[in-house]
Amino acid sequence: MAHAPGKPIDVHTWSTPNGWKIPIMLEECGLPYRVVPVNIGRGDQMAPNFLALSPNNKIPAIVDPDGPGHEPITIFESAAILQYLGRKTGCLYPTDERARVMVDEWLSWQVAGFGPMLGQAHHFRIYAEEKIPYAIERFTTETQRLYRVLDRRLAGRDYVAGDYSIADIAILTWAKYHGKQGVDLAGLPHVKAWLDRVLARPAVQRGFAAI
Repeated sequence: MAHAPGKPIDVHTWSTPNGWKIPIMLEECGLPYRVVPVNIGRGDQMAPNFLALSPNNKIPAIVDPDGPGHEPITIFESAAILQYLGRKTGCLYPTDERARVMVDEWLSWQVAGFGPMLGQAHHFRIYAEEKIPYAIERFTTETQRLYRVLDRRLAGRDYVAGDYSIADIAILTWAKYHGKQGVDLAGLPHVKAWLDRVLARPAVQRGFAAI
């Protein structure tokens, strides 16, 4: 659902799975925005001006100059931002309660499990200076299990919660990097088909390119 142009939303973010979610959502909904880079590699997220926006020193955060009551609002945490933008625009977030619950379930699944476990797999497999076999096995095994959950869910479905939604956006930015997580999509045909489908969306491609 395209949205009428207005004042741009400032998106404080960086090129990470969580950081890409919001530009993708904004591209899908046709909202104007401006990326404000927060270089987490040099510690920009610890700066006092960013802490004022995001109390947990984590990206992303947004400032919407046209928030509720036409007053500015600041929001941190990617899931909260996605839900807010969905409510604001009516885009990719159903109003029917049963449909919304389904989207919220899979959004929560990503936030509580899929993202954190994949992030730990990334860290211990690739970035940790010391290779710790126990940690690598623990997080890789759980990551592979979560992908199997996703594959079962996508059997017979084009998207995780009915129509394409914020839940798909939240999951796809992590699933794009399955190789780094020790996951081979050859044994996950439904995930592979879904990932090909969502990555082919022009708004998704623009969102990834925005940072």
